[in-house]
Amino acid sequence: MSDAEVFRPHRVAVLALDGLLPFELGIPHRIFGRPRDARGRPLYEVVTCSVRPPGRVETDADFAVHVAHGPEALATADTVIVPASYELGPVYEEGRTTEELAAALARIRPGTRLASICTGGYVLAAAGYLDGRPATTHWADAEHFQRLFPKVRVDADVLYIDDGDVLTSAGVAAGIDLCLHMVRRDFGTAVANDVARRTVVPPHRDGGQAQYIERPMPDPQLATTTAARAWALGRLHEPIQLRDMAEQEAMSVRTFTRRFRDETGMSPGQWLTQQRVERARHLLETTELSMDQVAREAGFGTAQSMRQHLQQALGVTPTAYRRTFRTGVRT
Repeated sequence: MSDAEVFRPHRVAVLALDGLLPFELGIPHRIFGRPRDARGRPLYEVVTCSVRPPGRVETDADFAVHVAHGPEALATADTVIVPASYELGPVYEEGRTTEELAAALARIRPGTRLASICTGGYVLAAAGYLDGRPATTHWADAEHFQRLFPKVRVDADVLYIDDGDVLTSAGVAAGIDLCLHMVRRDFGTAVANDVARRTVVPPHRDGGQAQYIERPMPDPQLATTTAARAWALGRLHEPIQLRDMAEQEAMSVRTFTRRFRDETGMSPGQWLTQQRVERARHLLETTELSMDQVAREAGFGTAQSMRQHLQQALGVTPTAYRRTFRTGVRT
């Protein structure tokens, strides 16, 4: 069998519901429409479908969209994404699906990856996909979401949650973060980073939703921790102490730690580990360095330490990660 016969792009079906937000509807097409393999073939195929036969779907704007696929497209998907809608009716108000929506969702094959953007999570929860699982949604809806779906473990502090075959994201732009994460998970950091560059968005945003919740404005005279983070990123391969970072901003360790958490949503130590994991991923994908060399360059010191951190962060060993993502894929 030839490569052309074997190759099949990952099929993503985006479920368009009445009242949808056009921006969020376009996110999957923009992110998943970019990646190509070394021969220039699309790694994803993205289709938009409705719960009804092909036709008009209303948006929350002053225009509608024409959707070319009906619910049968859900049966062919490897991943189904549900963007937000402002007209979810009983899904949002009572936590139950309509007959039409339930019939459409019933077409999804077992094992299909499911994802939601913002209040699209209400659809997954109403259908029972989130029972007993961690999930997130827009911070403004988190309390309502938890009351309506008490079986769901709601975390309003994060931009997205990856629970394996079910992923949920916070509001609007967090859908970009989620889709980039799925590309990263499917084809590696290099591919996701290239998509991010071409889309002119950060490949990974620090912190969670906490940084976007309205709070009293800080004193504009106060320094931030931006310079310390830039300083640390330039020497991840070196031992970095908390006091070293605090000195870059001329702050006490206590003040710096508080300010850092306010700005990033995590402690300096958590942030450093996250950056080192990303550095290790990049080196594992793009170089032939030994495990010991990758560990030193990423700042973990030893291969054993790197193994423990990657296992905790990614669920796989460095060797398994390299074997998966050292491919000829490009964008």
